[in-house]
Amino acid sequence: MNSIIDLVYLVPLFPLIGFLINGLGRKNLSKSLSGIIGSGVILASFIVSLLIFNETRAEGFTAITVNLFEFINVAGLNIPFAFQVDQLSALFLLIITGVGFLIHVYSTSYMHEEAPHHYARYFAYLNLFVFSMLLLVLGANYLIMFIGWEGVGLCSYLLIGYWFKNNEYGNAARKAFVMNRIGDLGFLLGLFFIIQQFGSLTYSEVFANAQGTDTAILTVITLLLFVGATGKSAQIPLYTWLPDAMAGPTPVSALIHAATMVTAGIYMIARSNILYTLAPVSQTVVTVIGLATAILAATIAIKQNDIKKVLAYSTVSQLGYMFLGLGVGAYTGAVFHVMTHAFFKALLFLGAGSVIHAMHHEQDIRKMGGLAKKLPTTHWTFLAGCIAIAGIPPFSGFFSKDEILVHAFAANPVYYVIGLAGALMTAFYMFRLYAMTFRGTFRGTHEQEHHLHESPWQMTMPLVVLAVLAIVAGFVGIPELFAADAHKLEHYLAPVFKASTELAEAHHVEHSTEYILLAVSITLIVLSILYALNRFSKKPETGEAEGFGKVLANKWYVDELYNSIITKPLNGLGAFTNRFIEKSSIDGIVNGVGKSVQWGGRQLRLMQSGQVGSYVLWMVLGILILFVITITILK
Repeated sequence: MNSIIDLVYLVPLFPLIGFLINGLGRKNLSKSLSGIIGSGVILASFIVSLLIFNETRAEGFTAITVNLFEFINVAGLNIPFAFQVDQLSALFLLIITGVGFLIHVYSTSYMHEEAPHHYARYFAYLNLFVFSMLLLVLGANYLIMFIGWEGVGLCSYLLIGYWFKNNEYGNAARKAFVMNRIGDLGFLLGLFFIIQQFGSLTYSEVFANAQGTDTAILTVITLLLFVGATGKSAQIPLYTWLPDAMAGPTPVSALIHAATMVTAGIYMIARSNILYTLAPVSQTVVTVIGLATAILAATIAIKQNDIKKVLAYSTVSQLGYMFLGLGVGAYTGAVFHVMTHAFFKALLFLGAGSVIHAMHHEQDIRKMGGLAKKLPTTHWTFLAGCIAIAGIPPFSGFFSKDEILVHAFAANPVYYVIGLAGALMTAFYMFRLYAMTFRGTFRGTHEQEHHLHESPWQMTMPLVVLAVLAIVAGFVGIPELFAADAHKLEHYLAPVFKASTELAEAHHVEHSTEYILLAVSITLIVLSILYALNRFSKKPETGEAEGFGKVLANKWYVDELYNSIITKPLNGLGAFTNRFIEKSSIDGIVNGVGKSVQWGGRQLRLMQSGQVGSYVLWMVLGILILFVITITILK
């Protein structure tokens, strides 16, 4: 044994064991034991991930492939079941297991009202979710990634519909499942194209041969892969499932939005960076879709009143920024924002869960207010999350979002202006949410006010840890503007993006320009925050939205549009084919064959009716037939 990397299979293996124990033994395990097993296996994975991460930090470290067994070997196509450990996968391992562990600990208290066997089922699903995501990021080829990709889709379906007796929740789970299958079809077609072109799905072989490949072919492949990414990472047009995914338990929302599901698309494109760098049309598509999604989701978030829905649309918008970064070639910036977003978005969702817990499952912020004194830990940590996502220095979101915006400016100033508009809206809706929840006077019922209390330590401890990370994590990516060679994350990820960096056209922004961009964005964001605080602390919105606000509150009626142009026509087509093709034609043919056989059987039955007269008749008819045949043959 030379390296802990040889034991990388332990990272996904621990959650898989936790899934099996909690899943198979759910009727015999106590709640405390289920929680310990569910959380303990993720902690074990985190410890191994930490050791692996430490090894990948060594100077000159190059990617290592750990082959476990031969998976597919047919007709010249060889696909091993192998893991690839490099800086990108090691960083994602830390995010998934680290944030995932805190969410598991939080869940041990948040889900305490569940029956023991449902409690164990919940942790089994969580463990399987983490296992699938780890498989996705560890795979050394696109097939292993796809297996993990499908696994997280299945787990999201199971967890969003965790309370399966509620039809509304079941429909939300089904919506997530169906919309992701649409994206997955694009991903699958992309894999077929890769096999057809490269004869392999292994990253090292595909990327090594990418530079000699026709640009048109790479464009087709990358666009198909991006279709898959729009499904998993909730981008236009496949984003509407993510806000509905709020039907699941709040820790599940945190897991989906921070550490697992939605980061899959970002990871996939970052992993395939050389393919996208060689396909500029695809990069432009990624940029435009990312920007459009960031703006659209931000406008919707401004008028949402469900505390979790605001955060959900915020996630869709922030994912748009990550795709903007990928599209303009700022791969490190996009991954950087994945990391910081994982901390402050998990923090915000778990903070929202703490508020909902204190408010006895109330999620409408119009019925909250004045919670700062009653929930001090939740309040201060939530505020830290709001500042981080708004992009105020030196909180983490400032560094990662600013890096993307600077690269966007270098690529095209229009991208920057649109991105900055989205950042201003982010600051506005987050502090609208904060002010209406924690400031002003309490607007709930007297009973709710009487029972307001801070959450137990199992819930507040993860909040504090995540708040610290949300505050300090940005210091791993200090731009050169402030200090030379201080961008530790860029140096760390450099080997992964080396080929793209060498090929891409360099865009530089003068430091003087960068200072101006920073001054403008910080000033506008601070003004946006002050306006939101002043307006919603003193006079919160308690009624229904009117005018254009009603359009935003109804999410631009996109769901209704999809329902009109896709769902209803498809249902109509289904009803038509059911009535006229299935029942009249196919059923008619199938049933006709059956009825013909039955009729024939009834006629043949007459030959053995038991009546002598009948037998004599058949005998005479038989003799006549034989006579006719004989005469015919003799002639």
